Order: sequence, then structure tokens, then C-alpha cells
Amino acid sequence: MTTQPTPKGAWKITFLLFLFMLVNFADKIVVGLAGVPIMTELKLEPDQFGTLGSSFFLLFSISAIAVGFIVNRVATRWVLLVLAAIWALAQFPMVGTVGFTTLLICRVILGAGEGPAASVAIHSVYKWFPDEKRGLPTAILSQGSAFGVILAVPSLNWLIVNYSWHYAFGALGVVGLLWVAAWLVLGKEGPLVQTVATGTAEPRIPYSRLLTSRTFVGCCAATFGAYWALSLGLTWFTPFIVKGLGFSQTDAGWISILPWVFGAVIVLLTGWISQVLMARGVCTRNARGVLGSVPLIVGGSIIALLPHVQGVGLQIALLVTGSGLCGSIYVVCPPMLGEFTPVSQRGAVIAIYGAIYTLAGIMAPKVMGSVIQGAAVPLDGYMTGFTINAVILVTSGLLGLLLLWPNTERARLMGEEVTQPKFA
Repeated sequence: MTTQPTPKGAWKITFLLFLFMLVNFADKIVVGLAGVPIMTELKLEPDQFGTLGSSFFLLFSISAIAVGFIVNRVATRWVLLVLAAIWALAQFPMVGTVGFTTLLICRVILGAGEGPAASVAIHSVYKWFPDEKRGLPTAILSQGSAFGVILAVPSLNWLIVNYSWHYAFGALGVVGLLWVAAWLVLGKEGPLVQTVATGTAEPRIPYSRLLTSRTFVGCCAATFGAYWALSLGLTWFTPFIVKGLGFSQTDAGWISILPWVFGAVIVLLTGWISQVLMARGVCTRNARGVLGSVPLIVGGSIIALLPHVQGVGLQIALLVTGSGLCGSIYVVCPPMLGEFTPVSQRGAVIAIYGAIYTLAGIMAPKVMGSVIQGAAVPLDGYMTGFTINAVILVTSGLLGLLLLWPNTERARLMGEEVTQPKFA
């Protein structure tokens, strides 16, 4: 197989898309960060706040699938521009006095705009890097989510504590518009749209075969568990720190950064280790599939200990470690799908994958809100919710180990004769 060079300008685009994902996750985290002030001002019960958290994902999957097929035909440069503009404009109504219904509608619109974001960004960056060089760029894009939280939480929490949660939404709208302006000037479409092996257009594979392949199913199942944990972190982590463990809003803002800092390290390590293993000839079953699945099992097992230990410091440490380990799967699944999906169909396949696993975002916040509402004391409800999360994580990791075999998927789908690398 001939290795393609990385086109000039690839890392500039990667950095811009990193910022794109940074804004994306800052938008996501703001409701959870301002959860207690929002519940207090709008007089919301836990079940209602859970509904608010879930509303973000109401059109998330539908939008992801629709836009996924659009980017098969429309340049990702323009799609990314429109998506970011929607995010920015959806934030500004919250600057003024709003009720629960307005906030709910704006979160639904924001979710519709953000649903396709990760898959379109990945599809865009893959037009700049050949398959064997995609691990690190994928990890960098994933870091946009972590840094979006790490950088946004202190500044947004300062606005919430010193002014109002309304100003936090307005600040995000301004930042979104700044990214739109930068992308309009600097954004470009990548040149790599042909196969690495032949340099010719790839044949199409029926979507029925792509979407029922065991690796596609395995990616959806494994990432579903990781996204369940992520959705709880976005919506319920800060309220848990304040109402469950008794910290102040100011302290909770700093503590809320910890899972994302740890997760950032895990994601970068995963991307680097994956590329090193592949450079040494290790098959992608191990260099991607196993590498992404095992942390889910370990992370779920750690979170399962949470209700059985004493001391808030240890509880926070377990939650940070267990949820942070889940980030590995986001790094390895898109490249695995890219191994066997023709470029002309990749945008749709990655988008459908994203649409399926993000269904966890609809379910997780609502389930947590319901168990908190029904618990004798809030802390017991939180612990029950985290136990459910642990079971889902372990199950998803086991399914990943069972189903993720990307190194043989392309040969099976396309009938190619391939030479298996060592450790296959």
C-alpha cells in the first residue's frame, strides 16, 4: 500500500476544527454548569431539569443523519459554516428573561445544529490525512471537547457567579460568531478523496451492508456507553457536586474541569499509542478495537465502586477516573469506520454512527433526573444513576471487544484479497 503525503495546510485546518469542537462542547456544558441557578430561578424539579438536558438531543440524531448524506455531495467547508452559525444564534435568546419553554426550544435548536458537528468535522479532516495518519488528528479533534470544557468552565462559571447564567449563554453566542468569521476566511476543503491503494474512485457498497457490518454495530454499541457517561457529565456533574456533595457553585466549577483534564490525557495517549502500534504493523483490531474497548470496561468497573466508598474526595476521584477513561473509544471508532467505508459514503456512515450512539444523550439525563426525583434523598438518586451508568459502560465495552474487527471488514465487504499484518 502506497503512503500518501499529508497535504500542505492540513494542520491549519485541524487546528480550526479543534476550535470548532471546542465551541461545540462549551455550548453543551453550559446548562449543566448553570444547572443549580437555572433550577432555582425557573423553579425546576430534578425530573424537569433532566428533560431539559435530554431536549438537547431530541433532534440531534435526526439532524446528524440528514446532514451526513448532505456532506456526501456538498463541501464540508460550507456545512461547517452553517452549523456554527446556528449554534451562535441559538444562544442569544437566553440573554434576556426566559421561561422554561423558551430555554427548552433553544436547546432543541442548538442540538439540531450540533448533532452533525463531530461527524462532519471528522469527515472534513479525513480529506487532509491518509488512513495511517488519522489517529493523531482524530485525537486532536476529540481534544476540542475536553478543552472546550477546560477553558470554558472557569470563565463561564465566573459569569454565572458574578453576574448571571444568562450572560454565560450570550458569551458563547459571541464566541461562536467569531469562529464563523475565522472559518469563512481560512476554511478550505481537503484534497484527499481517492483511495490510498489505487488512486482511483472506489466502488460503492450498499448501505445495508455497511450499517450491518459487525464493526459498525460494535462502534455504535461501544460508543453508546461512553456517550451515556458523557451526557451525565454535561448535565448532572456540577449539580451532583453542589447538591449531592455540598460544594459551592464556585468550587464546583473548578471540580467540574477534572474529568475533562484526565479525559484529555487519555484521548491523546490513545491516539498516539494507536498510531505507534499501527506503524509497527499491529492490526487495527488490536491497535484500534481492543485499545478503545478495554478502557470502557475498566472505567465502568471503577464507577461501580462509587456508592460503596466513603469520603467526597475518593468519590470524586473514582468518578473522574471512570468517566475519563471512556474517551478512548471516540479516537478509534471513526478511523475504523473509515477503513472500510468508501470516501463517497463516509460522511453518511460516520453521521449515522454518531446519530445512533448519541441516542444515549436523550436517555441518560432523563433517567438520572427520574431516579433523583424518586429517591429518598438526592445523593441516593445520584448513586443509583451512576450505578446504571457503570453497568452500561461495562456492557458496551464487552460488545466492543466482541464485534470490532476492522482489519477484516474491508476485505469481507469488497471481496478484496489483503495481506494480514502481524498480530491479526
